[in-house]
Amino acid sequence: MWDRLRGSRAAGGGRSAAAMAQRDEKVPAAAAGESEPGAGAGAGAGAGAAAERGQSGAAAPFQPPEGGFGWVVVFAAAWCNGSIFGIHNSFGILYMMLQSDLGEGEKDPALEFKTAWVGSLAMGMIFFCSPIVSIFTDRIGCRTTAATGAAIAFIGLLSSSFTKSLEVRYFTYGILFGCGSSFAFQPSLVILGHYFKRRLGLANGIVAGGSCLISVPLPFFLKMVGGAIGLAHTFQVLSALMLIQIFLSMTYRPILPPSCDSQHDGQDKLGSRSMRQQCWAQTRKYFNLRVFRRKTYRIWAFGIATAVLGYLVPYMNLVKYVEKRFQETKKDWILLVCLGAMSGLGRLVSGRIGDCIPGLKKIYLQVASFILLGLLCMMIPQCRGFEGVIVICLFLGLCDGFFTTIMAPIAFELVGPMQASQAIGYLMGLMAVPMTAGTPIAGYLNDYFENYDAAFYFAGVPPIIGGLVLSVVPLVHQRMLKKQRLDSGKDKMLVSEAVVNGELLPGCPASEAHM
Repeated sequence: MWDRLRGSRAAGGGRSAAAMAQRDEKVPAAAAGESEPGAGAGAGAGAGAAAERGQSGAAAPFQPPEGGFGWVVVFAAAWCNGSIFGIHNSFGILYMMLQSDLGEGEKDPALEFKTAWVGSLAMGMIFFCSPIVSIFTDRIGCRTTAATGAAIAFIGLLSSSFTKSLEVRYFTYGILFGCGSSFAFQPSLVILGHYFKRRLGLANGIVAGGSCLISVPLPFFLKMVGGAIGLAHTFQVLSALMLIQIFLSMTYRPILPPSCDSQHDGQDKLGSRSMRQQCWAQTRKYFNLRVFRRKTYRIWAFGIATAVLGYLVPYMNLVKYVEKRFQETKKDWILLVCLGAMSGLGRLVSGRIGDCIPGLKKIYLQVASFILLGLLCMMIPQCRGFEGVIVICLFLGLCDGFFTTIMAPIAFELVGPMQASQAIGYLMGLMAVPMTAGTPIAGYLNDYFENYDAAFYFAGVPPIIGGLVLSVVPLVHQRMLKKQRLDSGKDKMLVSEAVVNGELLPGCPASEAHM
């Protein structure tokens, strides 16, 4: 579902390369200054820089290979995205199988509420773990993090097949599979920045389209095979997807040169500080909260977190709804296929559309997607036939693809390229709580009213509210810019923006910062 977020994570990977390139430029310049005082950027400085590069063995600014082994990495990333989110988005099928496995003859009035927590925990953990996974990816690398996450997800799915207890599956499927999915998924976003720069958009498109080849037919597969082999063996089959992902994660070979000098410099600086200062410095290094100083980012993050409260309700309840409402049991899997296929199409199309919209006006595309998504959820109970639900699912999937694709470009506009990765990491962490709570609330409404109408009405309200909140962000941004121009003029405003951002102006590539 979140395939296009890889653009921002790739920027995070590219940031390391840019920082090393800046370091390589500073060291030769210093050496040249010692040998020939007064020489600027002339031939003497150039000769000193060349000699220093030759002695230290430092490479020229890093350039991705733009292909080669990178296409193998693209295939691995596509498999990762397709298998992980294919399983999560197909939980509507597993949801029904879980209820059947528990025995609906017991007529537990809170059965749907309790069962909904299994899928909600799994999806919520993907977002809740996002800031932590970013740290692990930076510290131990993409390959180790992804392989470990895939192994945890494999263990979670496999162990879910050996129990019928709902409480145990909260842990095995909800926690283990959810956390493992997060650790396996995010490195697949970062690693593309190691191999592509000029073709990064093409690589993203191939990953998005390739993942749909797995996620789209998976609901049909689960519907056909799951009924024949049972829930336990279905979990075992799904665990095989994660087993394959363990080996594919080994292809995430980092090719950025190591930044040993910066690590030694950081250790020397920390050595002169007290233990408390060292802990605080390390905490600030890995948990950079400067993005929350921006009012526009705070409003945007709050609006997104509000909008996703009912996001998973259609994925989880549509199949059960059409079975009860229209007695449709043979073609109900078509709904999830339509959602997945149109979401993939939306991701491919909306990226190009977003590039044509300047600045923060991109948010209005997200606003329209959320409001339309909310209205479509409310229209589901009004459908008089199964075909009408299919049409709504087509547009629901399109809205899903549009609002997820445009998230990374908006983050770049709000906080700048150097902080976009962390901004999205914190945003995904904030989304974890409402996304986890949404489906259990819908399940409670199903149990209380004994129908699904209230659940779909509930799912439609948060996206509309969130969309209205997001519509304020460009207005607040324009007001802040106008105030800064009145206070200090346009030139001084640009300087203050650079100080607030702490690194670079939004939209200023790291490679051009010291040209």
